[in-house]
Amino acid sequence: MPAEPVKRGVEVKLPSPVEEVSDNRIAPYGVRLYLKRDDLIHPEIPGNKWRKLKYNLIAAREQGYRTILTYGGAYSNHIQATAAAGYHFGFSTIGVIRGEEHLPLNYSLTYAVSRGMRLSYMDRVTYQQKDRPEIIAALRREFGDFYLIPEGGSNALGVQGCIEITHEIDRPFDLICCSCGTGSTLAGIAAGLRDRQRALGFAALKGGQFLANKVETLQHETFGRNSNNWMIEYDFHFGGYAKSKPELHSFVDDFKGQHNIHLDWIYEAKMMYGLFALAQRRRIEDSVVVAVIAGSAEEGSSTRVKVNQTTGP
Repeated sequence: MPAEPVKRGVEVKLPSPVEEVSDNRIAPYGVRLYLKRDDLIHPEIPGNKWRKLKYNLIAAREQGYRTILTYGGAYSNHIQATAAAGYHFGFSTIGVIRGEEHLPLNYSLTYAVSRGMRLSYMDRVTYQQKDRPEIIAALRREFGDFYLIPEGGSNALGVQGCIEITHEIDRPFDLICCSCGTGSTLAGIAAGLRDRQRALGFAALKGGQFLANKVETLQHETFGRNSNNWMIEYDFHFGGYAKSKPELHSFVDDFKGQHNIHLDWIYEAKMMYGLFALAQRRRIEDSVVVAVIAGSAEEGSSTRVKVNQTTGP
């Protein structure tokens, strides 16, 4: 398998940097913290979005597809990243959006359209059954043939991309943390760990207990086994997906003030808040910890990227 998709004028920053940060909120507990800066991979296709799309793009290219179809909510970072990937790597893209159309389009969908994505809407009842063969067949009748990427890029090829995160870390560590939306990033990271290293995922949505089964299923589909070196924390969702509380926003502001890094409040901020809380409760102590920062490097940065219509594929 080639190392990367065919490029059309786009450069990705790999391996992504690993940066140590010192913070007096966790230092007294013997926690030494490194950030795996996947948010710096590419301004439009950052972090685990690139990791999960990479091998899917290769497969689509090798199998002769010209169109990619994927699913997501109205504010999905995956939808944005897929639209950008299609723009830069020469694919037409279709985004099947959960729920009804609302005009004017929000910033996320406006951005996807600006990168050439065709939007289609699916009612929420049907969306829950979107992986059924008859639903996919109906989409093929409507749009023609396409390469299907699951919601969030959560398939074996997406997991295979995420295993490379751990392979890029060139220093010893005890624990690696990531946010969990579909479980594919955690599944890949955990599979790449060495003996005695552990992975800890932080569920970004309320009622995320299903993620444990999802991680197990993804690991079996990808590697034929479960690595049994990971667990998931479910208590730091702050009310549910895309929900928050004042203390989370205060944490985001304080972290940016101390370290000049803006944490995506939907995912990475919840993970980092949870990590600090566990250290202060002495559930994590005397450890070298790597936290994967997969969101945009700046708040809303993917939506502020200038669309240059003269440099596309």
